[in-house]
Amino acid sequence: MIFLTLATSVVAQTQQTSPQTAAQPSADSTKPQASVQQDVPYATVGGHQLLLDVYQPGETSSGLRSAVILIHGGSWMNFDKGNMRSMGMFLARCDFVAFSVDYRLFHGTENAWPAQLDDVQRAVRWIRANAAKYHIDSDRIGAFGHSAGAQLAALLGMEATRDNSDPALAKYSSTVQAVVDVSGPVDFTTHRDSEGETFLSKFLGGDYAHNAKGWKDASPVFHVSKNTAPFLILHGTQDVEVPMAQAQELYDRLTEAGVPVKFVKVEDVHTFEKPEARKRLALETQAFFTQYLQPGNLK
Repeated sequence: MIFLTLATSVVAQTQQTSPQTAAQPSADSTKPQASVQQDVPYATVGGHQLLLDVYQPGETSSGLRSAVILIHGGSWMNFDKGNMRSMGMFLARCDFVAFSVDYRLFHGTENAWPAQLDDVQRAVRWIRANAAKYHIDSDRIGAFGHSAGAQLAALLGMEATRDNSDPALAKYSSTVQAVVDVSGPVDFTTHRDSEGETFLSKFLGGDYAHNAKGWKDASPVFHVSKNTAPFLILHGTQDVEVPMAQAQELYDRLTEAGVPVKFVKVEDVHTFEKPEARKRLALETQAFFTQYLQPGNLK
């Protein structure tokens, strides 16, 4: 049921919640200003240009800053980097450099998994390759994702580069040092029904009976190890798109592996609609990245 409701909820989210604000913090006018550089190309795949937006603090710094890659949700089929504008501006005002990325979206039989993972891993390596330009420390990069984007962010904290065929980026790691998972699906092998399985069979390249390895490879819970990056998990207690059990399973796996993890249950729905929920999201995210991306605090 998890993945059917994720797919069908996209329509409802489009109608009821602006992608600019879904699961994003409210503006804080007391923080320093930030700037945004839009539509920066980071790769071209199959003739399709992939773009990102860069959110930078308005004030100059004598030292290198930490970076955060922002990954939007939308059931791997919808929305774009603009979804993360509010979070990008918020993090830039908190002295981070944030990169909100587009990735190839799944349509029909086009851009099936793992195209999305390859793209966000490529984006992390591009950020490292351009660290000097944006005055960031390439050893201090975090990932923030919501919903489907959280699944991708989680894998960035667990897995090495899958497709290392680009010689210009081959020497750069795609692994991040801290992950914020907001409302993310992390185990594709559970909470299935016939319609949801039909979607996943197309997306993952075969049904579970014939492609169990593929389903597990795309599920973050099966990649947890002692080397996994620290995690902050936030999940709505009223989330009907992705069950709370998914977040609990990831938390349990991380705890068993000895990985630093904090699990925050928020009294809200999948997209965090209440102002108090968005404030909690923002403050928890800021505190977490400050803790784990500061020099000397890296795992």
